[in-house]
Amino acid sequence: SQAQIQKGNWMVGGTLLGANFGLNTGAGYNIQIQPKGAYFIEDNTALGGYVNFGILGAKGSETTYNYGVGALGRYYLSPGEKGVDNLLNHGRWFLEANVGIGGQSGTAGGDSANGLDYGFGPGYAYFITPNIGLEGLLKYTGNLGFGNRGTTSNLVFGLGFQIYLPTSKAK
Repeated sequence: SQAQIQKGNWMVGGTLLGANFGLNTGAGYNIQIQPKGAYFIEDNTALGGYVNFGILGAKGSETTYNYGVGALGRYYLSPGEKGVDNLLNHGRWFLEANVGIGGQSGTAGGDSANGLDYGFGPGYAYFITPNIGLEGLLKYTGNLGFGNRGTTSNLVFGLGFQIYLPTSKAK
């Protein structure tokens, strides 16, 4: 689980299923898809971008849609680094952070929160092949909203996958 996260490689994939544990009053469910792409600028360090599409709802509330686009960064922890060991020697722990523009809008013109999106949290990539990793990611996310809803924050658990593409510049 080392060659795929070397300098010069690409990572493409995304979160296919997300569960949102809202931290605001009236929070409910959140199902989202978040395609991602990143380039390894150094071994274990990738920078790239994401796009976010989702549906949110709660009992007795209107359905809202969330959206966003922005930059992301990932750092994969090396075996033994900071006391972190690998699970079954086929995976790597990582830290992910993102910042971008996004928000949410209601179907009936209700609450909206459009503004600066941000998020950070740990994840684990389990490599089922040398170039494909299944992932779990727990992130604290927020939106510094400029709409009538203001700032929102959530704890989001996501499941997804990444494909790691080697390039001619890879070691």
